[in-house]
Amino acid sequence: MSVTGKSADTEDWGRGETPEQRADRKWGELIQEVRVAQTGVQILFGFLLTVVFAPRFVDLDATDENIYIVTVVLGAASTGALIGPVSLHRLVSGRRIKPQAVEWASRLTLVGLLLLLATMTAAVLLILRVATGHDDYVPWLVAGIVAWYLLCWFGVPWWTRHRHSSR
Repeated sequence: MSVTGKSADTEDWGRGETPEQRADRKWGELIQEVRVAQTGVQILFGFLLTVVFAPRFVDLDATDENIYIVTVVLGAASTGALIGPVSLHRLVSGRRIKPQAVEWASRLTLVGLLLLLATMTAAVLLILRVATGHDDYVPWLVAGIVAWYLLCWFGVPWWTRHRHSSR
């Protein structure tokens, strides 16, 4: 029994949910979030896979080739992490461990988002280097874009969480 006089299985989580209901809701929310990220990373990764076959690819210098290779590897890792929750759910479904599966899927999603950030950063760097002929301002543009991603993806959510969460 908890302090509220309810057993842990029926404890109120602020919405009148049992732990299982909460896990079901959180799973549904997580999958919706992952769908958005998966679509973006899969399109980006698919594009990256075709770049090597473009006629201009042979004109890349060694640095740009290395940036491309790193970008593809990051894209593959990001795709794996963002598809991971689907596989996790499928392999543990029916085992009565949904709260733990939601926790691990959430971790995979966060790792996938961080890898997606790195993938997009490397892709933007490569594209701007090729498009501008390696101008000196490219790193500054990339840094600005990374700052924007960090603000949108992490800064605003963490600020909102801090500002509006009950203490």
